[in-house]
Amino acid sequence: MTQIKLFCPATIANLSCGFDVLGLCLDNAGDEMIVRKVNEKGIRITKITGADLPLETEKNVSGVSAVAMLEAYERDFEPITVGFEIEIYKHIKAGSGIGSSAASSAGAVFGINELLGKPYSRKDLVQFAMQGEKLASGNAHADNVAPALLGGFTLVRSYSPLDIILIDSPEELFATVVHPQIELKTSDARSVLKQTVSLKSAIMQWGNVGGLIAGLYTKDYDLIGRSLHDEIVEPLRSVLIPGFDLIKQTALENGALGSGISGSGPSIFALSRGKETADKIAKAMSEVYEKMNLPYEIHVSKINPDGVRIL
Repeated sequence: MTQIKLFCPATIANLSCGFDVLGLCLDNAGDEMIVRKVNEKGIRITKITGADLPLETEKNVSGVSAVAMLEAYERDFEPITVGFEIEIYKHIKAGSGIGSSAASSAGAVFGINELLGKPYSRKDLVQFAMQGEKLASGNAHADNVAPALLGGFTLVRSYSPLDIILIDSPEELFATVVHPQIELKTSDARSVLKQTVSLKSAIMQWGNVGGLIAGLYTKDYDLIGRSLHDEIVEPLRSVLIPGFDLIKQTALENGALGSGISGSGPSIFALSRGKETADKIAKAMSEVYEKMNLPYEIHVSKINPDGVRIL
């Protein structure tokens, strides 16, 4: 096999209470990518559609992730005598808050790994894809790339050493995500955050993280909903997102288990039990932005159990 075509899924990170440690994988929103093995050594990005992104390897998240992986491969196994070309077909807008950079980073390392005969596990690949996130935001976080590669829900228990736990999603759980058509860079959204939090807020936050994990394992939808509360980050970031409070209130009034900022924003997510409720929430969210005359995109998705997949 010398060429592979991939679906690289969008993701929701943080999930209110789990800043930088929790994420989930969406099923029907994502990019496509072609990775090709060639004779000339190195990584080359030969085509990008759907976004104005750099083709230079060292300036593109997929290129940086791929280089990190090949450097590790040569340390772990043997010298590489071939190279790889990458074509990226973007459908996730940069700065949307649903893991645009993570989709490109995860797809690149997954595709190259397949063409090299799968020397690394999907979990192993996370550390390489994180380098793309570092280029994009200044921080090598895994809360998007982990679910993009592994599927389902993921918990980053530790960054040093990297320890990622995969959590299966309850079957009836659906996500609704609305993206107001503004760009909010992750680096800008991080700049508003405080570097310290009160003990009271921290206690409330880790209680919600534990509650959300317990709710996922026990399929307790009410517990999942009660746990989707952000005491620390959302109050600071929500002011950057047009209509955030109204969108969140509307989602809850229409049956959402919980709602919050997707990643660094400006997308807003809601989790619900069943597709019918998720569709109802999508309709209500759409009406809010239509009344505001603000362009938007909206997605209703089950939770993707597989992550990046071969097309």
